[in-house]
Amino acid sequence: MIRVKLFDYEHEKDLEREMNAFLKRIDEDQLIDIKYNIAAMQEEDEDQIYCFSAMVIYRS
Repeated sequence: MIRVKLFDYEHEKDLEREMNAFLKRIDEDQLIDIKYNIAAMQEEDEDQIYCFSAMVIYRS
């Protein structure tokens, strides 16, 4: 069965840590692909907000 695991964090180090923890739990031959995305938003009179996200596609 093909499955996906979604990750979404405001800091890239959090995304990296959580993805690495997940990837340790699956075998390398189960991994199909990883999709990565960054979004940035500017709120009025606020700091810029980042969203780092990834989708791991794998076989279970």
